[in-house]
Amino acid sequence: MRVSVFGLGYVGCVSAACLASMGHEVIGVDVNQVKVDLVNDGKAPVVEERIGELIAEVVRTGALRATGDVREAIMGSEVSLVCVGTPSEPNGSLCTTYLERVTEQIGAALADRRERSGRHTVVFRSTMLPGTCLNLLVPILEKYVGGTAGVDIGVAVNPEFLREGTSVRDFFDPPKTVIGELDPASGDAVMALYDGLPGEVFRVPVPTAEAIKYADNAFHGLKIGFANELGAVCQALGVDSHQVMDVFLADRKLNISPAYLRPGFAFGGSCLPKDLRSLVHAARRADISVPILAHVLPSNSDHLQRAVELVERTGKRRVGLFGLSFKPGTDDLRESPLVELAERLFGKGYDLRIHDANVSLSRLIGANREYIETRLPHLAQLLAESVDEVLDHAEVCLVGTRDPAVLSALPHGDGPMIVDLIHLPDAEARRTEPGYIGLAW
Repeated sequence: MRVSVFGLGYVGCVSAACLASMGHEVIGVDVNQVKVDLVNDGKAPVVEERIGELIAEVVRTGALRATGDVREAIMGSEVSLVCVGTPSEPNGSLCTTYLERVTEQIGAALADRRERSGRHTVVFRSTMLPGTCLNLLVPILEKYVGGTAGVDIGVAVNPEFLREGTSVRDFFDPPKTVIGELDPASGDAVMALYDGLPGEVFRVPVPTAEAIKYADNAFHGLKIGFANELGAVCQALGVDSHQVMDVFLADRKLNISPAYLRPGFAFGGSCLPKDLRSLVHAARRADISVPILAHVLPSNSDHLQRAVELVERTGKRRVGLFGLSFKPGTDDLRESPLVELAERLFGKGYDLRIHDANVSLSRLIGANREYIETRLPHLAQLLAESVDEVLDHAEVCLVGTRDPAVLSALPHGDGPMIVDLIHLPDAEARRTEPGYIGLAW
């Protein structure tokens, strides 16, 4: 394919050189004439493993050249990759100035090109927040081109997962390829760019593709911060942190796995809250600052409060709650987030009914009974014997269980509003229903 790459920084330079080495005809574009001249001389404008020899080779064969002329690049390509920077503003917000400017320039050039040849696809590779492409950049393109995105112009978002220092290696052996497509033809154009590369390909809506890069980088930062905080605590307690992490990383069932990484409701139980509190307390006693670990429980509490606020926004007063124990299939109520949710709603004066097939007040004993008598002493008058009793009572139902009896009885359309705390199996279908509210979308 004939490809133009806008922005010859790390991402653009590596993308241009690697695509050219795969057989594409690539034109690099940059406002900095020094970068343009370096590329045309067969030299890399960035310092990166393997990039120097790669650029020298593809420039020598004529597969890659550079220009400062946007119109020339657009006229000589079928697909444009936008790789300009999106730095932070002083307040932390995303600066989209360069994105907007290059989109205007591409749009103006495409207005002329569209009359001469076929559809051009603009692929945004720059990191940008969800909504940026559809709400900001697509209107700019349509204004300048005088056409419709997805019809007259192809548009896609194709986030990169290149690490500085290993970016060439990452390009040819990516962890995944993500294509946010405005329409199938736009996605097909991006697919053709990477034909032959390994790794799973995900073709998703445009905002999903924009969000994935942020999910990745936030988690990477979280992992590093977690490891460093744990290392500091271990050192203060006289423990070999690398030995601890070696064992931690060996657990591929719960630790390095998809476990616990699905958005849903707050966590609870007899272990997680207690052990987090103990670890943070031990760190404080050792004068070790652990802001990530110290904020896990407050974050959990805030997520629970979001559920309360969803109920408040409905304006309804009769509320049903399905699920009470902290984990399905048990009657363990200790530090259950659903008990905490019930307590907050009851305390705010909501007319509450609760059903959990595994919870019977007469069977609760020991620490379990003591806990519920302290936190929710009115439980006996709130418990309902059946699912139908809750549905008949409630104007709003909060679903915190996957009990088949509950799932099969939940109404569609008519009936109480449904506040989904767990992402129900049919959540995708329910999402279009006016009475459905998802906590974990």
